[in-house]
Amino acid sequence: MSASVLQNVTHSCFALSYLCALLLELGRTFWPGKGWRVAGLAFGAAGLVAHSAFILFHQPTPAAPYGSLLLLAWVLALFYLYGTVHHAKQAWAVFVLPVVIGLVGLSLALATAPNASEFTVPEWAAGDRFWGIVHGLLILGASVGISVSFLASLMYLLQARRLRKKLAPGGAVPMLSLERIETMNRRALNVAFPLLTAGLLVGTLLLSQGHVTGDNWLSLKVLTTAALWVVFLVLLYLRYGGHVPARRLALLSIAAFAILLVALVAAHPFAEGGAK
Repeated sequence: MSASVLQNVTHSCFALSYLCALLLELGRTFWPGKGWRVAGLAFGAAGLVAHSAFILFHQPTPAAPYGSLLLLAWVLALFYLYGTVHHAKQAWAVFVLPVVIGLVGLSLALATAPNASEFTVPEWAAGDRFWGIVHGLLILGASVGISVSFLASLMYLLQARRLRKKLAPGGAVPMLSLERIETMNRRALNVAFPLLTAGLLVGTLLLSQGHVTGDNWLSLKVLTTAALWVVFLVLLYLRYGGHVPARRLALLSIAAFAILLVALVAAHPFAEGGAK
Protein backbone atom coordinates (compact mmCIF):
# COMPACT_ATOMS: atom_id res chain seq x y z
CA MET A 1 0.00 0.00 0.00
CA SER A 2 1.17 3.53 -0.73
CA ALA A 3 1.58 6.08 2.04
CA SER A 4 -1.40 8.07 0.79
CA VAL A 5 -3.67 5.02 1.00
CA LEU A 6 -2.41 4.12 4.47
CA GLN A 7 -2.95 7.68 5.64
CA ASN A 8 -6.64 7.50 4.73
CA VAL A 9 -7.25 4.43 6.90
CA THR A 10 -8.98 5.43 10.14
CA HIS A 11 -10.34 3.72 13.24
CA SER A 12 -13.79 3.82 11.65
CA CYS A 13 -12.64 1.70 8.69
CA PHE A 14 -11.78 -1.39 10.68
CA ALA A 15 -14.24 -0.78 13.52
CA LEU A 16 -17.18 -0.77 11.10
CA SER A 17 -15.78 -3.82 9.28
CA TYR A 18 -15.59 -5.74 12.57
CA LEU A 19 -19.12 -4.58 13.45
CA CYS A 20 -20.48 -5.81 10.09
CA ALA A 21 -18.68 -9.13 10.62
CA LEU A 22 -20.30 -9.45 14.07
CA LEU A 23 -23.79 -8.70 12.73
CA LEU A 24 -23.34 -11.27 9.96
CA GLU A 25 -22.14 -13.87 12.48
CA LEU A 26 -25.21 -13.18 14.61
CA GLY A 27 -27.34 -13.64 11.50
CA ARG A 28 -25.63 -16.98 10.82
CA THR A 29 -26.32 -18.04 14.41
CA PHE A 30 -30.08 -17.56 14.14
CA TRP A 31 -30.52 -18.31 10.43
CA PRO A 32 -27.88 -20.89 9.46
CA GLY A 33 -26.47 -20.61 5.98
CA LYS A 34 -23.09 -20.61 4.22
CA GLY A 35 -23.52 -17.11 2.85
CA TRP A 36 -23.51 -15.53 6.31
CA ARG A 37 -20.19 -17.12 7.24
CA VAL A 38 -18.42 -16.22 3.99
CA ALA A 39 -19.61 -12.62 4.16
CA GLY A 40 -18.69 -12.37 7.84
CA LEU A 41 -15.18 -13.68 7.20
CA ALA A 42 -14.78 -11.25 4.29
CA PHE A 43 -15.67 -8.26 6.48
CA GLY A 44 -13.52 -9.58 9.32
CA ALA A 45 -10.52 -10.04 7.03
CA ALA A 46 -11.06 -6.56 5.55
CA GLY A 47 -11.13 -5.13 9.06
CA LEU A 48 -7.90 -6.88 9.96
CA VAL A 49 -6.18 -5.59 6.81
CA ALA A 50 -7.31 -2.02 7.55
CA HIS A 51 -6.33 -2.45 11.20
CA SER A 52 -2.86 -3.66 10.18
CA ALA A 53 -2.47 -0.78 7.73
CA PHE A 54 -3.40 1.74 10.43
CA ILE A 55 -0.83 0.30 12.83
CA LEU A 56 1.81 0.16 10.09
CA PHE A 57 1.34 3.81 9.16
CA HIS A 58 0.80 5.38 12.60
CA GLN A 59 3.00 2.97 14.62
CA PRO A 60 1.23 3.60 17.96
CA THR A 61 3.47 3.06 20.97
CA PRO A 62 2.26 0.44 23.47
CA ALA A 63 3.46 2.80 26.22
CA ALA A 64 0.50 5.05 25.40
CA PRO A 65 -2.92 3.79 26.54
CA TYR A 66 -4.53 4.10 23.10
CA GLY A 67 -1.61 2.25 21.51
CA SER A 68 -1.70 -0.68 23.92
CA LEU A 69 -5.45 -1.09 23.42
CA LEU A 70 -5.13 -0.91 19.64
CA LEU A 71 -2.35 -3.51 19.54
CA LEU A 72 -4.26 -5.85 21.85
CA ALA A 73 -7.34 -5.50 19.65
CA TRP A 74 -5.21 -6.39 16.59
CA VAL A 75 -3.91 -9.60 18.17
CA LEU A 76 -7.42 -10.58 19.28
CA ALA A 77 -8.67 -9.89 15.73
CA LEU A 78 -6.13 -12.46 14.52
CA PHE A 79 -7.41 -14.80 17.22
CA TYR A 80 -10.97 -14.22 15.99
CA LEU A 81 -10.16 -15.05 12.36
CA TYR A 82 -8.19 -18.17 13.27
CA GLY A 83 -10.89 -19.40 15.64
CA THR A 84 -13.70 -18.71 13.17
CA VAL A 85 -11.97 -20.77 10.49
CA HIS A 86 -10.75 -23.52 12.84
CA HIS A 87 -14.01 -23.82 14.79
CA ALA A 88 -16.37 -23.34 11.87
CA LYS A 89 -19.42 -24.81 13.61
CA GLN A 90 -19.12 -22.75 16.80
CA ALA A 91 -20.19 -19.14 17.36
CA TRP A 92 -16.59 -18.06 17.99
CA ALA A 93 -16.90 -14.56 16.57
CA VAL A 94 -19.97 -13.78 18.71
CA PHE A 95 -17.70 -13.82 21.77
CA VAL A 96 -14.43 -12.43 20.40
CA LEU A 97 -15.58 -9.62 18.11
CA PRO A 98 -17.43 -7.60 20.79
CA VAL A 99 -14.17 -7.46 22.77
CA VAL A 100 -12.22 -6.40 19.67
CA ILE A 101 -14.77 -3.70 18.84
CA GLY A 102 -14.82 -2.49 22.44
CA LEU A 103 -11.02 -2.20 22.56
CA VAL A 104 -10.95 -0.33 19.24
CA GLY A 105 -13.66 2.06 20.44
CA LEU A 106 -11.85 2.68 23.72
CA SER A 107 -8.61 3.25 21.82
CA LEU A 108 -10.34 5.80 19.58
CA ALA A 109 -11.75 7.63 22.61
CA LEU A 110 -8.29 7.85 24.18
CA ALA A 111 -6.59 8.81 20.89
CA THR A 112 -8.92 11.77 20.44
CA ALA A 113 -8.52 12.96 24.04
CA PRO A 114 -7.11 16.52 24.38
CA ASN A 115 -3.75 15.39 25.79
CA ALA A 116 -3.23 12.25 23.70
CA SER A 117 -0.72 13.87 21.32
CA GLU A 118 1.38 15.16 24.24
CA PHE A 119 2.63 11.69 25.20
CA THR A 120 6.44 11.60 25.30
CA VAL A 121 9.03 9.29 26.78
CA PRO A 122 11.74 10.80 29.00
CA GLU A 123 15.36 10.59 27.91
CA TRP A 124 16.35 8.08 30.58
CA ALA A 125 13.62 5.68 29.39
CA ALA A 126 14.39 6.21 25.70
CA GLY A 127 17.97 5.13 26.36
CA ASP A 128 16.71 1.68 27.33
CA ARG A 129 14.72 1.26 24.14
CA PHE A 130 15.53 -2.44 23.76
CA TRP A 131 14.31 -3.33 27.24
CA GLY A 132 11.34 -1.03 26.79
CA ILE A 133 10.35 -3.05 23.70
CA VAL A 134 10.86 -6.31 25.59
CA HIS A 135 8.71 -4.99 28.44
CA GLY A 136 5.97 -3.93 26.02
CA LEU A 137 5.94 -7.28 24.19
CA LEU A 138 5.80 -9.24 27.43
CA ILE A 139 2.88 -7.18 28.75
CA LEU A 140 1.11 -7.44 25.37
CA GLY A 141 1.51 -11.22 25.39
CA ALA A 142 0.20 -11.40 28.95
CA SER A 143 -2.74 -9.16 27.98
CA VAL A 144 -3.64 -11.52 25.16
CA GLY A 145 -3.57 -14.47 27.54
CA ILE A 146 -5.75 -12.63 30.06
CA SER A 147 -8.20 -11.68 27.30
CA VAL A 148 -8.43 -15.28 26.08
CA SER A 149 -9.01 -16.42 29.67
CA PHE A 150 -11.79 -13.83 29.95
CA LEU A 151 -13.43 -15.07 26.74
CA ALA A 152 -13.13 -18.70 27.83
CA SER A 153 -14.70 -17.79 31.18
CA LEU A 154 -17.69 -16.18 29.48
CA MET A 155 -18.11 -19.26 27.28
CA TYR A 156 -17.83 -21.54 30.29
CA LEU A 157 -20.47 -19.68 32.28
CA LEU A 158 -22.91 -19.69 29.37
CA GLN A 159 -22.35 -23.35 28.52
CA ALA A 160 -22.61 -24.40 32.17
CA ARG A 161 -25.89 -22.49 32.50
CA ARG A 162 -27.22 -24.29 29.43
CA LEU A 163 -26.37 -27.67 30.89
CA ARG A 164 -27.97 -26.80 34.24
CA LYS A 165 -31.18 -25.82 32.46
CA LYS A 166 -30.89 -28.90 30.21
CA LEU A 167 -30.99 -26.85 27.04
CA ALA A 168 -29.96 -28.36 23.72
CA PRO A 169 -26.12 -28.21 23.34
CA GLY A 170 -26.48 -27.13 19.72
CA GLY A 171 -28.97 -24.37 20.39
CA ALA A 172 -29.04 -20.81 19.13
CA VAL A 173 -25.35 -20.25 19.93
CA PRO A 174 -23.33 -23.42 19.19
CA MET A 175 -20.29 -23.61 21.46
CA LEU A 176 -17.32 -25.75 22.43
CA SER A 177 -17.72 -28.38 25.13
CA LEU A 178 -16.99 -27.49 28.75
CA GLU A 179 -13.85 -29.62 28.65
CA ARG A 180 -12.41 -27.78 25.64
CA ILE A 181 -13.32 -24.40 27.11
CA GLU A 182 -11.66 -25.35 30.38
CA THR A 183 -8.53 -26.43 28.50
CA MET A 184 -8.41 -23.12 26.64
CA ASN A 185 -8.77 -21.20 29.88
CA ARG A 186 -6.06 -23.21 31.63
CA ARG A 187 -3.59 -22.76 28.78
CA ALA A 188 -4.28 -19.03 28.63
CA LEU A 189 -3.58 -18.70 32.37
CA ASN A 190 -0.41 -20.80 32.13
CA VAL A 191 0.93 -18.53 29.35
CA ALA A 192 -0.23 -15.20 30.76
CA PHE A 193 1.23 -15.52 34.26
CA PRO A 194 4.93 -16.04 33.36
CA LEU A 195 4.71 -13.32 30.68
CA LEU A 196 3.14 -10.91 33.16
CA THR A 197 5.75 -11.80 35.78
CA ALA A 198 8.64 -11.23 33.37
CA GLY A 199 7.06 -7.99 32.11
CA LEU A 200 6.71 -6.71 35.67
CA LEU A 201 10.34 -7.55 36.45
CA VAL A 202 11.63 -5.74 33.35
CA GLY A 203 9.38 -2.76 34.07
CA THR A 204 10.57 -2.61 37.66
CA LEU A 205 14.20 -2.60 36.52
CA LEU A 206 13.49 0.19 34.04
CA LEU A 207 11.80 2.29 36.69
CA SER A 208 14.51 1.66 39.28
CA GLN A 209 17.23 2.77 36.83
CA GLY A 210 15.48 6.01 35.92
CA HIS A 211 15.01 9.23 37.82
CA VAL A 212 11.66 8.30 39.28
CA THR A 213 9.76 9.50 42.30
CA GLY A 214 7.34 7.90 44.71
CA ASP A 215 4.50 9.04 42.48
CA ASN A 216 5.80 6.77 39.71
CA TRP A 217 5.74 3.72 41.94
CA LEU A 218 2.28 4.63 43.24
CA SER A 219 0.83 5.45 39.80
CA LEU A 220 -2.46 3.81 38.83
CA LYS A 221 -0.78 1.77 36.08
CA VAL A 222 1.86 0.29 38.38
CA LEU A 223 -0.63 -0.45 41.16
CA THR A 224 -3.22 -2.08 38.89
CA THR A 225 -0.59 -4.15 37.10
CA ALA A 226 0.73 -5.36 40.45
CA ALA A 227 -2.85 -6.11 41.56
CA LEU A 228 -3.36 -8.05 38.34
CA TRP A 229 -0.30 -10.18 39.09
CA VAL A 230 -1.62 -10.93 42.59
CA VAL A 231 -5.04 -11.90 41.19
CA PHE A 232 -3.42 -14.27 38.72
CA LEU A 233 -1.26 -15.78 41.43
CA VAL A 234 -4.43 -16.46 43.44
CA LEU A 235 -6.11 -17.85 40.32
CA LEU A 236 -3.30 -20.31 39.70
CA TYR A 237 -3.28 -21.39 43.34
CA LEU A 238 -7.03 -21.93 43.42
CA ARG A 239 -6.98 -23.78 40.11
CA TYR A 240 -4.20 -26.21 40.98
CA GLY A 241 -4.29 -26.37 44.77
CA GLY A 242 -7.54 -24.95 46.07
CA HIS A 243 -10.10 -27.22 44.36
CA VAL A 244 -12.39 -24.24 43.88
CA PRO A 245 -15.50 -24.64 41.68
CA ALA A 246 -14.88 -23.71 38.06
CA ARG A 247 -17.62 -21.07 38.16
CA ARG A 248 -15.76 -19.07 40.82
CA LEU A 249 -12.55 -19.32 38.82
CA ALA A 250 -14.39 -18.01 35.76
CA LEU A 251 -15.73 -15.04 37.71
CA LEU A 252 -12.25 -14.28 39.04
CA SER A 253 -10.85 -14.42 35.48
CA ILE A 254 -13.49 -11.91 34.39
CA ALA A 255 -12.47 -9.65 37.29
CA ALA A 256 -8.83 -9.97 36.18
CA PHE A 257 -9.79 -8.75 32.70
CA ALA A 258 -11.52 -5.72 34.23
CA ILE A 259 -8.32 -4.90 36.15
CA LEU A 260 -6.35 -5.33 32.92
CA LEU A 261 -8.50 -2.72 31.18
CA VAL A 262 -7.87 -0.24 33.99
CA ALA A 263 -4.12 -0.93 33.77
CA LEU A 264 -4.10 -0.42 29.99
CA VAL A 265 -6.10 2.79 30.13
CA ALA A 266 -4.01 4.28 32.95
CA ALA A 267 -1.19 6.67 32.03
CA HIS A 268 2.28 5.14 31.92
CA PRO A 269 4.78 6.36 34.56
CA PHE A 270 7.27 6.98 31.71
CA ALA A 271 4.92 9.55 30.21
CA GLU A 272 5.66 13.24 30.33
CA GLY A 273 3.50 16.21 29.56
CA GLY A 274 -0.20 15.72 29.29
CA ALA A 275 0.00 11.95 29.53
CA LYS A 276 0.93 12.03 33.16
